Amino acid sequence: MRGTDLAIGIDFGASTLKVGVVYQSHVIDQEQPISTLEFDTPDALIEVMVKAVGKLRDRHPGVVALGAGVPGFVNFDRGLVHNLTNVPGWVEIPLQRLLEEKTGMPTVVDNRANCVGVAEWRCGVARGLKDVVFINAEIGVGGAIIANSQIIRGSRFGAGEIGQCSIDWQGKKGEYGNLGALEEYTGSLHFAEAACQAYAEAGIKKTVPECSLCALIFAAHKGCPVANAHWDWYARVMASAAMNCCWLLNPEAVVIGGSVTRAGELFFRPFRDRLFEQLSGPFKDHLMVVPSAFGPEAGTIGAAAIALDGADVLA
Repeated sequence: MRGTDLAIGIDFGASTLKVGVVYQSHVIDQEQPISTLEFDTPDALIEVMVKAVGKLRDRHPGVVALGAGVPGFVNFDRGLVHNLTNVPGWVEIPLQRLLEEKTGMPTVVDNRANCVGVAEWRCGVARGLKDVVFINAEIGVGGAIIANSQIIRGSRFGAGEIGQCSIDWQGKKGEYGNLGALEEYTGSLHFAEAACQAYAEAGIKKTVPECSLCALIFAAHKGCPVANAHWDWYARVMASAAMNCCWLLNPEAVVIGGSVTRAGELFFRPFRDRLFEQLSGPFKDHLMVVPSAFGPEAGTIGAAAIALDGADVLA
């Protein structure tokens, strides 16, 4: 990220949208988070985005670019949102064009996980590295790939969708017809459902809300054997996907982001152990396995960084 420019980043999460001004690696000002669930149409939500951008520009007239990260498939060259994972109605929306027309600012639109990964690579725990795999585990599972100091988007901008990679060729059928997709086991809802089943097998009745990630962290720290075993299972499933990425890409680091990082060593200890058990020397020597640095601000920071890249190209 250029050290002298300000950019606005829009972080479009599963249920909340955040808009902030970024300077270097810091969000220096932001509007109140916006609930995406309160808006019935893309047009209505875009108007709210534009108003938030306008307020920030009034306070920071030096802003030179706008970036938006969205949780779905995006044509990066055109800024076209093909569809969003959890927000209905967002199908074939020309978000880049609409934001540029309404704000007058050069705008870039990318996949949200790419934005989060770029934040960690440019300014966070993976700064200075050339080859990085980023896995973001929250409601869904997203990913980003940095190879030879470039973000890899693929021929149709769908690269890095680690959550759709199979960990079981005979497994659950995913949203796109793929079998055994990682996200079908490790997205937050599936995590809770699997925990309910584990408790039931132990003769304990639990509801899905009682088996949330935070609840299982608390229970594991209290010594609950079911919760501890569930974290071990979850870490092993995630390690299976990470192992495939390492054999394919031979990264210097695997960075884990999202709400799962709150679990700390409950997750990272078995994750590292299982991952390293499945890699040979050249693939695991000097391999870093680390939690992300930025937490909830990563998407805003990364979207702003990608926006400044676009402003450089257009200059």
